[in-house]
Amino acid sequence: MRGLGALVAYRATKSPTPWAAAVALLTLLALAAPTTAAAPQTTLPDVEDEVMCPICGTLLELAESPQAQRQRVFVRRLIAAGDSKAEIKDALVAEYGDEVLALPGDSGFDLSAYLVPAIGFALAAAGLAVGIRRWRRAGGSPGGGRPPAGAPRGEEAERLEADMRRYDV
Repeated sequence: MRGLGALVAYRATKSPTPWAAAVALLTLLALAAPTTAAAPQTTLPDVEDEVMCPICGTLLELAESPQAQRQRVFVRRLIAAGDSKAEIKDALVAEYGDEVLALPGDSGFDLSAYLVPAIGFALAAAGLAVGIRRWRRAGGSPGGGRPPAGAPRGEEAERLEADMRRYDV
Protein backbone atom coordinates (compact mmCIF):
# COMPACT_ATOMS: atom_id res chain seq x y z
CA MET A 1 0.00 0.00 0.00
CA ARG A 2 2.91 2.31 0.70
CA GLY A 3 4.24 1.81 -2.80
CA LEU A 4 0.89 2.77 -4.35
CA GLY A 5 0.72 5.92 -2.22
CA ALA A 6 4.26 6.88 -3.18
CA LEU A 7 3.49 6.24 -6.83
CA VAL A 8 0.34 8.37 -6.69
CA ALA A 9 2.23 11.14 -4.87
CA TYR A 10 5.04 10.98 -7.43
CA ARG A 11 2.59 11.05 -10.33
CA ALA A 12 0.73 13.95 -8.74
CA THR A 13 3.89 16.08 -8.87
CA LYS A 14 4.22 15.43 -12.55
CA SER A 15 1.77 16.67 -15.10
CA PRO A 16 -1.62 15.03 -14.66
CA THR A 17 -2.14 12.07 -16.92
CA PRO A 18 -5.21 10.00 -17.63
CA TRP A 19 -3.66 7.19 -15.59
CA ALA A 20 -3.32 9.38 -12.45
CA ALA A 21 -6.82 10.66 -12.88
CA ALA A 22 -8.13 7.10 -13.15
CA VAL A 23 -6.27 6.03 -9.98
CA ALA A 24 -7.55 9.06 -8.10
CA LEU A 25 -11.10 8.40 -9.28
CA LEU A 26 -10.94 4.73 -8.28
CA THR A 27 -9.54 5.67 -4.87
CA LEU A 28 -12.35 8.15 -4.28
CA LEU A 29 -14.96 5.65 -5.39
CA ALA A 30 -13.55 3.00 -3.07
CA LEU A 31 -13.62 5.40 -0.12
CA ALA A 32 -17.06 6.79 -0.90
CA ALA A 33 -18.74 3.46 -1.66
CA PRO A 34 -21.45 2.77 0.88
CA THR A 35 -20.81 -0.21 3.04
CA THR A 36 -23.69 -2.60 2.87
CA ALA A 37 -23.85 -4.18 6.27
CA ALA A 38 -26.20 -7.11 6.42
CA ALA A 39 -29.16 -6.66 8.70
CA PRO A 40 -28.72 -8.56 11.94
CA GLN A 41 -30.28 -12.00 11.80
CA THR A 42 -33.31 -12.36 14.05
CA THR A 43 -32.99 -15.09 16.67
CA LEU A 44 -35.60 -17.02 18.63
CA PRO A 45 -34.73 -15.35 21.98
CA ASP A 46 -35.20 -11.93 20.32
CA VAL A 47 -38.80 -12.83 19.53
CA GLU A 48 -39.62 -15.03 22.55
CA ASP A 49 -39.38 -12.17 25.05
CA GLU A 50 -41.87 -10.03 23.11
CA VAL A 51 -44.63 -12.55 22.36
CA MET A 52 -46.85 -14.70 24.51
CA CYS A 53 -48.36 -18.14 24.35
CA PRO A 54 -52.08 -17.58 23.71
CA ILE A 55 -52.99 -20.67 25.77
CA CYS A 56 -50.82 -20.06 28.86
CA GLY A 57 -50.90 -16.28 28.83
CA THR A 58 -47.19 -16.19 29.70
CA LEU A 59 -44.17 -15.09 27.74
CA LEU A 60 -43.18 -17.57 25.09
CA GLU A 61 -39.71 -17.88 26.60
CA LEU A 62 -41.29 -19.18 29.84
CA ALA A 63 -44.13 -21.26 28.40
CA GLU A 64 -43.78 -25.04 28.11
CA SER A 65 -47.18 -26.01 26.70
CA PRO A 66 -47.55 -27.91 23.42
CA GLN A 67 -48.97 -24.72 21.89
CA ALA A 68 -45.81 -22.84 22.90
CA GLN A 69 -43.70 -25.54 21.25
CA ARG A 70 -45.72 -25.19 18.02
CA GLN A 71 -45.32 -21.44 18.19
CA ARG A 72 -41.53 -21.79 18.55
CA VAL A 73 -41.43 -24.08 15.50
CA PHE A 74 -43.45 -21.49 13.56
CA VAL A 75 -41.04 -18.71 14.61
CA ARG A 76 -37.98 -20.82 13.72
CA ARG A 77 -39.44 -21.42 10.25
CA LEU A 78 -39.93 -17.69 9.74
CA ILE A 79 -36.38 -16.98 10.97
CA ALA A 80 -35.00 -19.55 8.55
CA ALA A 81 -36.91 -17.79 5.77
CA GLY A 82 -35.04 -14.57 6.68
CA ASP A 83 -37.97 -12.61 8.11
CA SER A 84 -37.27 -9.64 10.39
CA LYS A 85 -38.58 -9.41 13.94
CA ALA A 86 -41.40 -7.08 12.86
CA GLU A 87 -42.43 -9.45 10.07
CA ILE A 88 -42.40 -12.39 12.47
CA LYS A 89 -44.55 -10.52 14.98
CA ASP A 90 -46.98 -9.55 12.21
CA ALA A 91 -47.20 -13.21 11.12
CA LEU A 92 -47.84 -14.30 14.72
CA VAL A 93 -50.62 -11.72 15.07
CA ALA A 94 -52.14 -12.92 11.82
CA GLU A 95 -51.95 -16.54 13.01
CA TYR A 96 -52.91 -16.21 16.71
CA GLY A 97 -54.46 -12.74 17.13
CA ASP A 98 -53.43 -9.57 18.99
CA GLU A 99 -53.23 -11.33 22.37
CA VAL A 100 -49.98 -12.95 21.25
CA LEU A 101 -48.10 -9.65 21.67
CA ALA A 102 -46.60 -9.10 25.12
CA LEU A 103 -46.57 -5.31 24.86
CA PRO A 104 -49.86 -3.42 24.84
CA GLY A 105 -50.80 -1.37 21.79
CA ASP A 106 -50.17 2.33 21.50
CA SER A 107 -53.76 3.44 21.00
CA GLY A 108 -57.15 3.15 22.65
CA PHE A 109 -57.44 1.55 26.06
CA ASP A 110 -54.02 -0.10 25.70
CA LEU A 111 -52.46 3.37 25.83
CA SER A 112 -53.44 3.53 29.51
CA ALA A 113 -50.77 0.91 30.26
CA TYR A 114 -48.21 3.58 29.42
CA LEU A 115 -50.04 6.68 30.67
CA VAL A 116 -51.26 5.56 34.11
CA PRO A 117 -47.78 4.84 35.55
CA ALA A 118 -46.41 8.07 34.08
CA ILE A 119 -49.27 10.14 35.52
CA GLY A 120 -48.97 8.34 38.87
CA PHE A 121 -45.26 9.07 39.02
CA ALA A 122 -45.86 12.75 38.18
CA LEU A 123 -48.54 13.06 40.89
CA ALA A 124 -46.31 11.36 43.47
CA ALA A 125 -43.41 13.68 42.59
CA ALA A 126 -45.69 16.74 42.87
CA GLY A 127 -47.04 15.54 46.23
CA LEU A 128 -43.54 14.95 47.51
CA ALA A 129 -42.45 18.42 46.36
CA VAL A 130 -45.43 20.06 48.12
CA GLY A 131 -44.77 18.05 51.28
CA ILE A 132 -41.09 18.98 51.37
CA ARG A 133 -41.93 22.62 50.75
CA ARG A 134 -44.40 22.68 53.66
CA TRP A 135 -41.95 20.85 55.90
CA ARG A 136 -39.19 23.36 55.12
CA ARG A 137 -41.52 26.33 55.75
CA ALA A 138 -42.40 24.88 59.14
CA GLY A 139 -38.72 24.89 60.05
CA GLY A 140 -37.98 21.27 59.33
CA SER A 141 -38.39 20.29 62.95
CA PRO A 142 -39.69 16.81 63.75
CA GLY A 143 -42.10 18.26 66.35
CA GLY A 144 -44.56 19.40 63.72
CA GLY A 145 -43.56 23.07 63.63
CA ARG A 146 -43.40 23.70 67.41
CA PRO A 147 -40.31 25.52 68.58
CA PRO A 148 -37.97 23.39 70.67
CA ALA A 149 -38.45 23.60 74.42
CA GLY A 150 -36.14 26.08 76.15
CA ALA A 151 -34.01 25.49 79.20
CA PRO A 152 -35.88 24.60 82.42
CA ARG A 153 -36.85 27.54 84.60
CA GLY A 154 -37.71 28.10 88.21
CA GLU A 155 -38.38 25.02 90.31
CA GLU A 156 -37.48 22.64 87.47
CA ALA A 157 -34.05 24.24 87.11
CA GLU A 158 -33.36 23.88 90.85
CA ARG A 159 -34.45 20.22 90.88
CA LEU A 160 -32.28 19.50 87.81
CA GLU A 161 -29.26 21.10 89.47
CA ALA A 162 -29.84 19.04 92.62
CA ASP A 163 -30.08 15.80 90.62
CA MET A 164 -26.91 16.61 88.72
CA ARG A 165 -24.97 17.30 91.95
CA ARG A 166 -26.25 14.10 93.47
CA TYR A 167 -25.03 12.00 90.50
CA ASP A 168 -21.82 13.99 90.00
CA VAL A 169 -22.53 14.71 86.43
